[in-house]
Amino acid sequence: MRISDCGLRIDMASPVTRDVLQRRMRKLAVDTIRLTDELPRTRAADVIGRQLVRSATSVAANYRSACRARSRRDFIAKMGIVEEETDETAFWLELLDECCLAPTARLAPLSREAGELLAITVASIRTARMGRGVGRANPQSAIRNPQCS
Repeated sequence: MRISDCGLRIDMASPVTRDVLQRRMRKLAVDTIRLTDELPRTRAADVIGRQLVRSATSVAANYRSACRARSRRDFIAKMGIVEEETDETAFWLELLDECCLAPTARLAPLSREAGELLAITVASIRTARMGRGVGRANPQSAIRNPQCS
């Protein structure tokens, strides 16, 4: 399956269920926390590391909250937060790479996972916006990202 938003390819061999997504988002948070423990002890690494931990853990926490949404509108709003936090996580991972604060080989799997989770989140928001009737989809993302248009 190809997500047209950002051109990401996602292996859809197994279905992406709520439980699978919760595990993947929690794993991203845990792996990110472990990564930040390995960062050099510099002011820049400390600041970026703290921001990265905040955003990555927020992805998992907000997805968990979205799964308990009381309505479709509530679900879409909460998934919009997941989208923003996942995009922010990807940003901090890119910044670590650009500043050479962690090995690219260590960052690549986390960046790839953040990108996949972002694409899945956007697709989920679009599906939720479609509602029950065909043709009621709103193609815009919960946040506007001109690079993914």
